[in-house]
Amino acid sequence: MAILTDTRARNIKPDGPQIAHGGVTGLVLIPAKTKGHGKWVLRFVSPVTGKRRNAGLGNYPEISIAEVGKLATAMRDNIAAGADPLEAKKIEMSAPSIPTFKAAATTLHSELLPGWKNFKHGQQWINTLEEYAFPEIGALPLNEIQPRHIADVLRPIWLSKAETSTRVKQRIHAVMSWGWAHGHCVANPVDVVHHLLPQQPGKAVRTEHQPAMPWRDIPKFIKDNLQTSSPYDLTRPMLELLILTAARSGELRGMCWPEVDLKGKIWTIPAERMKAKQAHRIPLSDRAVEILKRQLGMHDHLVFPSPRAQAEMSDMVLTAFLRRVKAKSDSPGRVATAHGFRSSFRDWCSEQGHARDIAERALAHSVANKVEAAYHRTDLLEQRRPVMQAWADFCTGGGGQASTIVTAVSPKRKRLR
Repeated sequence: MAILTDTRARNIKPDGPQIAHGGVTGLVLIPAKTKGHGKWVLRFVSPVTGKRRNAGLGNYPEISIAEVGKLATAMRDNIAAGADPLEAKKIEMSAPSIPTFKAAATTLHSELLPGWKNFKHGQQWINTLEEYAFPEIGALPLNEIQPRHIADVLRPIWLSKAETSTRVKQRIHAVMSWGWAHGHCVANPVDVVHHLLPQQPGKAVRTEHQPAMPWRDIPKFIKDNLQTSSPYDLTRPMLELLILTAARSGELRGMCWPEVDLKGKIWTIPAERMKAKQAHRIPLSDRAVEILKRQLGMHDHLVFPSPRAQAEMSDMVLTAFLRRVKAKSDSPGRVATAHGFRSSFRDWCSEQGHARDIAERALAHSVANKVEAAYHRTDLLEQRRPVMQAWADFCTGGGGQASTIVTAVSPKRKRLR
């Protein structure tokens, strides 16, 4: 049988008969409603079902005579090998589509968001991927992402922004692990990406400590900058209370009245608001209680509400204030940070001879040694009370340059048995 020519195909009429291709058994051109147009169909007996079937291969003249011949020949080869192309297509169509990295990251972010302690952390998680990962791999399906793609994302910041690159790598790893768990890829390319990147500097080398105010300068700083009679100025009393309690900024900004016992002079921070996820009690000095009493009636729930939104203060409030007053620090060219006052308190404890246990519990530091941690059954609240009062007396100028209080807990630890 002669192979169909373009001249004959261009003259096919809507009411005319179908025309055999001639080059492949069962391949025919069925007339369309417009002259010179038709639909390619391959007729075959399915080796799977044993029934006669028709497989569409596109339209003429979009699919030329030569092109359809190649497609039909390949399909005939598969049929001869025992495969039914229509059944294979049905299986392919029913298989779940592979999401792109961006789609997977967005889905995972929405699933993880309820478990994060605050909205800001959740936003940072997706923001880093939007900035560094999406431009490179956002449009790639998960099953096409290779270690070299991950390396291309990380390489520009791997050495210059080591901490950021580590976070980006962890978050990409989480997305790819999600894809692996859902069957979208068969491995996690992040696991081997370190073979394509240079070694980063050690953490001890790249860690930059928070600038801290030397503890001897704190009384003058408080006297010159934090004394205020205005009931509408919340920044100054909040910063002074942060210094006196050695608390973290987030803990203080989220401080609410149910946590405060003014009569017992105790501030109890619930576990969900603590970095180590363990409740922490802080004995309040006389000056701390005085500051808190001035805040009574300002808000039904928060101790230091944002004046405009009546919600929690922004984390930039204290930072902006310290920059504005150019708070002195132990880091040349940098102002002191709110977090750095915890370091100031720790240095003061050491130089005044207070026990390490007392200082570490005051800062709510976790005990790294699991065996040692098992023996820590008390938070030494009452032993910490005179220390926090001495710290407050010193900071507010009522206790001189040094404290004479030495805590009852010896710095020498008994041998654990």
